[in-house]
Amino acid sequence: MQFTAKQISEFIDGTIEGDERVGVSELSKIEDGKAGSLCFLSNPKYENYLYSTSASVVIVGKDFVPSQQVNSTLIRVADPYSAFSVLLEKYNEVVNQNSAQVGIEQPSFIHPSAKIGKNVFIGAFSYIAENVEIGDNCKVSPQVYIGADSALGRNCTLFPGVKLYNRSVLGNNIIIHSNTVVGSDGFGFAPQADGTYTKIAQIGNVVIEDDVEIGANTSIDRATMGSTFIRKGVKLDNLIQIAHNVDVGEHSVVAAQTGISGSSKLGEKSVIGGQVGIAGHLSLAKGTQIGAQAGINFNTTEENKQWHGSPAQPLRDWMRASVIFKQLPSVEKRIASLEAKIKQLNELIEQNSTIPK
Repeated sequence: MQFTAKQISEFIDGTIEGDERVGVSELSKIEDGKAGSLCFLSNPKYENYLYSTSASVVIVGKDFVPSQQVNSTLIRVADPYSAFSVLLEKYNEVVNQNSAQVGIEQPSFIHPSAKIGKNVFIGAFSYIAENVEIGDNCKVSPQVYIGADSALGRNCTLFPGVKLYNRSVLGNNIIIHSNTVVGSDGFGFAPQADGTYTKIAQIGNVVIEDDVEIGANTSIDRATMGSTFIRKGVKLDNLIQIAHNVDVGEHSVVAAQTGISGSSKLGEKSVIGGQVGIAGHLSLAKGTQIGAQAGINFNTTEENKQWHGSPAQPLRDWMRASVIFKQLPSVEKRIASLEAKIKQLNELIEQNSTIPK
């Protein structure tokens, strides 16, 4: 399917510089652009590709000023990245519209008490337990397990191997990628006098609100009591551990290999980098931003503040400390040199003090 630059600009509310009749039939990265393709420029690091790309159309920012001649037709928009993401989504819909599946594949097990909505697909080797409710337009891929008394809203997609333990509650428009586990037991063990541990029953559940996407191989533990919450609009990457009774605030983003310990609460619109460790029973302010590999062991109260390092500290302090850390070898040499000079001075003073007057 082919679209003209004019059609695309109207769809993303852009303005054209160049040939509005030029056609595109595929999307590509700017460094791989070729005739008939559409790409975008958002990161200044890739600007040099704009002057060599063969792409027919490139989406750029409204205020972008090229430093060389550009051969491609440009579409100027307020946010090139967001505009291109809209096109990617529409392209994905067109590609997949003819492959949309509806119905129940066999072999699969669906308990007679389960309620299945309209236009639902359930893949082979899936297990749907008693009293499960699955809303309209849901896609349950093969080898998915949905435990008893769980509920899915509308337009949910569970990719192969997803496991929902009993009483998991999912809202609308949720995507969960392969092999993610929702509702596994929280890490609760009571130490005994003899040095052993007794398991504490985890009787709560997990509640995932609307418009959440969860990556592959992520684990979200059920609450000891009450619920573990993943609030509206949250985006979780692959390989994340969310412990029991955690509350991830609305529209927060968490990158891969992050671990959030039990009963901690993330304020809405938090941004958590990769491999971050957050201790238990903490509260992070709205808009908190944590850099990769940081360690958080304290509450934050100031909104929209950046934290880096382990233990974490404000961004400016961390940057200063990082500069000093890099200089430590030379600082050590300087200190050793100063110590040697001080020693020499002390020896001279001692020698002078023994000279008779």
